[in-house]
Amino acid sequence: MPFQSNEINAETVLRFPDRAQAAACAASTAKSLLPVLIVLHQETSTPGRVGNALRALGHRLDIRRPRFGDSLPETLDGHAGAVIFGGPMSANDPDEFVRQEIDWIAVPLREQRPFLGICLGAQMLAMQLGAKVAPHPQGRAQIGYYPIRPTPAGLEICPNWPDHVYHWHREGFELPSGAELLAEGSDFPVEAFRLDHCFGFQFHPDVTYAMMHRWTTRGHARLELPGARARHHHFADRAVHDVTERAWLKQFIDGWLARVPLSVMSEAAE
Repeated sequence: MPFQSNEINAETVLRFPDRAQAAACAASTAKSLLPVLIVLHQETSTPGRVGNALRALGHRLDIRRPRFGDSLPETLDGHAGAVIFGGPMSANDPDEFVRQEIDWIAVPLREQRPFLGICLGAQMLAMQLGAKVAPHPQGRAQIGYYPIRPTPAGLEICPNWPDHVYHWHREGFELPSGAELLAEGSDFPVEAFRLDHCFGFQFHPDVTYAMMHRWTTRGHARLELPGARARHHHFADRAVHDVTERAWLKQFIDGWLARVPLSVMSEAAE
């Protein structure tokens, strides 16, 4: 007996949207979400994997480089959150843009908006909160993958932390007064912390494969610093640890942007 199919016509077939329809849908979603403020420090810098995760959620990126004259907003009312990324400079440098960015972090702190500082950005957050930022006492650096240990508070915020994460720094910071330690390390004890909706990560979950190639090529001299990993270890360790770090970052970004300012929660309860 031959196989008989049900009648198929235009009314019974559910078609995938064409490219134009998919683009229109994505644009509509993006317009309904506030952009995320992105602060970068070099002409060639990109928001890397963090930017990819934000775009995947439908957020536009408002990229600014105060080092090259861009201004920072007086309020974050027009943004879903803000991220200050890393750079080769120090939070202790006297440059005007460094002082400007540290002072500006008072805005997300005051408005209880989602803020994330990565490496230099975390050091700026720590300094804004009154903590000391300084080189390692023995001159050691962390350049490559190193182990971290999430605290109970860190696991409550976001479970499934990677046990190794990517670093590129030779300065660290104290835990600011009133802040909560989320993850700790060895040479640099404070790896991640938060105060209200503001988070600081000493490590680099933003690094893509292309960025790793660029950093280890242009910054090859830093691979000779005490404690730094040889270039080939960066890529070998990435093959082992990157899947976990990528999954954890997505989970963190989802929860970070969902954090509602306490003032909004108070208004909703009235």
